[in-house]
Amino acid sequence: METVKKWRANPARAPHGTTRAQVSKALGVDEMILRPRGVRSVVKTGASREIVAAYPYRNACPTIVWGRLIDAAERDLTFAGYTNYFIWQEHQKIADRLRAKAASGAAVRFLVGDPESRVTKDREEVEGVPLTVGTRIRITLDALSRLQDEPGVSARHSDAHIALSVFTFDDDMLVTPHLSSLLGHESPMLHLRRLGPDGLFDRFAGHVDALWKDGRPVEF
Repeated sequence: METVKKWRANPARAPHGTTRAQVSKALGVDEMILRPRGVRSVVKTGASREIVAAYPYRNACPTIVWGRLIDAAERDLTFAGYTNYFIWQEHQKIADRLRAKAASGAAVRFLVGDPESRVTKDREEVEGVPLTVGTRIRITLDALSRLQDEPGVSARHSDAHIALSVFTFDDDMLVTPHLSSLLGHESPMLHLRRLGPDGLFDRFAGHVDALWKDGRPVEF
């Protein structure tokens, strides 16, 4: 009992996890009650439970993670990046994989910017790179034109997600908030997994659904 008192009196003390569990079991008291601060420091609670991983840069996330999420999705694959250019560059036979997903009943959605819009032109000036935003969008549109007759594959234009990319694979999501003048692969990324209503996942998913509703159909 004296040991427990010391733990509760001094939050800086960090008893071994096994010891904490044994004491909790012996006393019949939840570990959260014995040492709430310590538990919160090692166990994610609340909305943070939906954060699977965080990457300081989008390209720090292994391509295999993207591949697994794409291949495992059965209901929904949403690519709401402003250009979605890297999808076609970094994933082998992605068009065939998406075609197969759509054929099996999944909804495959692409939300892309308008290559001719003022938002796109302004972003090109900020980035100042040879492979312009408009060019990257057109590469995506060209790839999608070959999938336009596939039931289940759809695409719309939106300029409102220029600073936020959201990629959804059933209950998993990859989110990139774009920083200042940095390119997409230079910005941080979160891997989220839906655990319940009104969490981080649903907040971003609702944002994308609203943009999709207001988006303009892509004309090939």
